[in-house]
Amino acid sequence: MIRRFLALWATLAALILVGCSTAPPTAGQGDIDALAHAIQALDPGVDAAEAQRAATIAYSYSQQLTRDWNVTDPAIIHNAKVINGLREYGLCNDWAEAMTKRLQQEGFRTLDLHWATSPPTAFRIIHHSAVISAKGDSMYDGIILDPWRNSGALFWAPVRADTRYNWRPRLEVREELISGENPY
Repeated sequence: MIRRFLALWATLAALILVGCSTAPPTAGQGDIDALAHAIQALDPGVDAAEAQRAATIAYSYSQQLTRDWNVTDPAIIHNAKVINGLREYGLCNDWAEAMTKRLQQEGFRTLDLHWATSPPTAFRIIHHSAVISAKGDSMYDGIILDPWRNSGALFWAPVRADTRYNWRPRLEVREELISGENPY
């Protein structure tokens, strides 16, 4: 029932906002360097070259996926297109999975990757994103890498500072949803 309501709402929003579109995401070297600095600052043991490579990939891969998935609308409108079969990919879990897998290919020695989930509430749908942290640290000590919320333009922030969402480990949230502990 909730899924139907959300699909209907997303479709109506898409129709109302059909004229809205987003500009293709762009990132300059300053953006990449700022993220690299934040990643390196997670821990003295984080390798500067790994931090720079992770930041470069996070930005460039977000842009590549935006093109590959033909993301031309605000995130919620693009979601409606995916739900209604007009696009194949671009839901937040698609972004989280793709970003996590791509960064895992690097075999970082001083960094770990996590999949974070913000559980659904009465006012917000479930949301997924990738997190990068220093090796051995929890996802809570990492940086959220979220290209979904800005339609392919990478948003990043320390997990604890991103108060828009209640980030938690994906499997923990999944268990709550399966068990019925979280009724949404």
